Amino acid sequence: MDALCASRGSDNEHEASRRVKSEILTQMDGMGSSEDGVDKHVMVLGATNFPWDIDEALRRRLEKRVYIPLPAEPGRKQLYWINLRDVELAQDVNFSDLATLTDGFSGADITNICRDAAMMAMRRAIAGLSPDEIKNLKKEEVESPITMADFREARSKIQPSVSETDLKKFHRWMEEFGSA
Repeated sequence: MDALCASRGSDNEHEASRRVKSEILTQMDGMGSSEDGVDKHVMVLGATNFPWDIDEALRRRLEKRVYIPLPAEPGRKQLYWINLRDVELAQDVNFSDLATLTDGFSGADITNICRDAAMMAMRRAIAGLSPDEIKNLKKEEVESPITMADFREARSKIQPSVSETDLKKFHRWMEEFGSA
């Protein structure tokens, strides 16, 4: 939605972009009718991180506007499970504790934490080694289970990508334009 349907009329908008948006709106207006008199139902599903930037005419054509909030604790726990299902974890890793540590984090933020934590063992193994020594390392020397300490260290380096200000802006937009 962000790429195709941003508000029209800005000074730096290209004419081709304006025409594409107009064509999308025209096509959406004609979707419900057919020449044979049979109603056709088409569902348009779009996603955006900036709903306030969507063209007003398009917003009016989208009947349902649903805000999907940041994941709650059970959702964050599930995101950890999804991201780490194929990774070896140490016995001390607790998904409930990880979910508690990442209150206010998005799914992408949690994925970043998982990736960073997964790299900790390799970082420890290659610390202080020369490029030739790194090349000669055995797989077993580089790979080790991810520990809770690895997750805590990753969490200390990665901050939530959605601020309180952003959340308030989403809530204000939903109060004005949202639907359930």
